[in-house]
Amino acid sequence: MIQTIRSEISRLLREGTIQGFLGLAVQSGQVTPYLFQQEEELDRLCLGDLKKPGDVRYPLNKLLVHLARRRPEARLGVLIRGCDERGLVELYKWKQLQPEKVVPVGIACPSELAQACECPKPFPEACLAGEKGEPAKNETVAGVLALELKDRFAHWLKEFSRCIKCYGCRDVCPMCFCKECTLEEEALIHTGHTPPENPIFHLVRAVHMAGRCIDCGLCNEACPADIPLRTLYKRVADILEEQTGYRPGYSPEEKSPLNVLGPAPE
Repeated sequence: MIQTIRSEISRLLREGTIQGFLGLAVQSGQVTPYLFQQEEELDRLCLGDLKKPGDVRYPLNKLLVHLARRRPEARLGVLIRGCDERGLVELYKWKQLQPEKVVPVGIACPSELAQACECPKPFPEACLAGEKGEPAKNETVAGVLALELKDRFAHWLKEFSRCIKCYGCRDVCPMCFCKECTLEEEALIHTGHTPPENPIFHLVRAVHMAGRCIDCGLCNEACPADIPLRTLYKRVADILEEQTGYRPGYSPEEKSPLNVLGPAPE
């Protein structure tokens, strides 16, 4: 699989289709994000350990947004999975990236990873390598919904109580692209720069994820307190779809009902 990807990136660079490719490289024995700009660098390309759920994954789309802001003239390639493709679909609609400046190169996730993520589509349409697996069932949300309302409330309060306010979920999220974060507003932060109290911190973020979350699960992986944030955001996405028929990342044309500009101030 990696040779197929490496050959495609080499072709894109050689033909001048892209000026760089954002992917993963082995450096000093570690896997890190890397912007490949020369064909000779591609021997360091890796795809991460896809056999182990959660291993060596990075928010490449988030890094791509930062690169695009710094180099708006460049056309860049990016390594994507199914969730990353959903992210690109939304980032285009939110005007964070220009589709004509992005060349995705896709890989399918293996069954083990798809099941661990309970991914509804573990492969991108632009899939160059890997076997397109079946969607996984959303069982964790069903388990929480099976609880009585008071028990469900207690469950989430207990989960949120472990939060250490590291902002890791926000910082790793490819869909957190706001230049000013609500979770840093003075109205929510007490004297001494203490972050918002629980559960306000997570409830505010959950509301902001409505219409944006593409179910990549990076927040779960980044959380040092093992709070099942993905379960929360999956349920938020379910509610949005039930109420409006919209689920982020699947329709290139249809905008989120929450992605609507209000009237200009007079």
